[in-house]
Amino acid sequence: MKSLNRLVSEKALKLGNSFPCQICVVGILCGICLTSLFLAALTSLGTFELAAFSFSASSSAFLPYNSNSHIINMVSSIDRKLKWTNKAETEDNDDQVKLLVSAWDNLLLNNEDFLKKLEMNKSDVPNAPHFENCEVKSRVRERLDTRIANQTFPTWISGGDEENYPLTRIVQSEIWSHQHPLDCENETVKFLVADWETLSIYGYGAQITAMTGLLAIAINENRVLVANYYNRADHDGCKGSSRGSWSCYFLPETSEECRKRAFAVARKREAWKSGIVTGKQNYSSKVIWGGPIPKLWGKPWNYMKPTTDINGSLISRHRKMDRRWWRAQAVRYLMIFQTEYTCGLMNAARNTAFGKEAAEIVISAGDWRKKNKKKKIRTEIEEQVWSNHKPWIPRPMLSVHVRMGDKACEMRVAAIEEYMRLADRIKDRFPELNKIWLSTEMKEVVDKSKDYGHWRFY
Repeated sequence: MKSLNRLVSEKALKLGNSFPCQICVVGILCGICLTSLFLAALTSLGTFELAAFSFSASSSAFLPYNSNSHIINMVSSIDRKLKWTNKAETEDNDDQVKLLVSAWDNLLLNNEDFLKKLEMNKSDVPNAPHFENCEVKSRVRERLDTRIANQTFPTWISGGDEENYPLTRIVQSEIWSHQHPLDCENETVKFLVADWETLSIYGYGAQITAMTGLLAIAINENRVLVANYYNRADHDGCKGSSRGSWSCYFLPETSEECRKRAFAVARKREAWKSGIVTGKQNYSSKVIWGGPIPKLWGKPWNYMKPTTDINGSLISRHRKMDRRWWRAQAVRYLMIFQTEYTCGLMNAARNTAFGKEAAEIVISAGDWRKKNKKKKIRTEIEEQVWSNHKPWIPRPMLSVHVRMGDKACEMRVAAIEEYMRLADRIKDRFPELNKIWLSTEMKEVVDKSKDYGHWRFY
């Protein structure tokens, strides 16, 4: 075996020293090297730009050196540098956007450690155009929710009369006055004290609908509605007395004086017997969910613009118009003003949805980190004029609510395809429309939305 090994080694050595074999080995090694370099180029940043430039440069070696080949090389070199420069700028801009969105996130969380790592103060972070100043807004809203401020018109209604349902301003003002008597200690003031619906079959939409029915009963019977326990506010986010109360999210439906008076009276058995206080148990479900609505304002629903489309036909009158009008008024009143807590939730939601676009807008105005090193002082007129600033969102935007799930037990549910056909019809009329706010409880709907590439979904 040793003799055989020695013989093979000697033959291999002689063969390896031959010129054809050396050429072959060098060729193989060069091939391996070129392949490795090519693969490395493909897997690095700027793959195609680098490959294209290398190909142009190496190809020119086979051309006679003249002005044309020189221009080809020069243009290729410039083109490569421009592409790499633009790519670097884009990457840097993306980093700036992410950094600013993170800074806004940490401002919402009051996380000063994040800003300290960046050697920044809160004042160094530029205003987020999609945020509300929750602390200031909360103080303003509480001040507006007083009798003095509400003697003129309901400040929570935006837009002109033609942009709202008929008589909205008058109705909102008078509901507020009804729910805020001048003297709640007066023995003639009666109350309707009721918990929100708590059965698991009721979503918050159904809960609100039931409360609009109770508000209608209270107005018809000249009672002050006092909403008590609200299960969706029974968590640690709702602090103090707002825990388990609608007032965690929106300003209370009545004054604090009326609430105290109502709960004090409700502890007396005689008050229930005499009818000073009533509750849900005093009314049937049919009355709560479908009873008569207040007729104090006539029939304003007769003047509503028709908005119901059935099988391509516009329905100008139907038997639910009065209830639609009333529920809109009641819901608008129950959501009169957001609390500071809800304002914070909305800011966080807006930053998740629109933060990247908002940051791009801010950054496009220049280097925000350099700009904000200068101390900014706002004048009194700026504070006054800008106090009514509304949070920025991308516009125009179409809101699409795809309800499926357990709704199928009540009605035929529509698939997202039907909604999108309607969305495309609207887009035909408004070609600038390309954004949709999609709300749904079905992941399947979210997944299918990716099939509509000509729409931007939030």
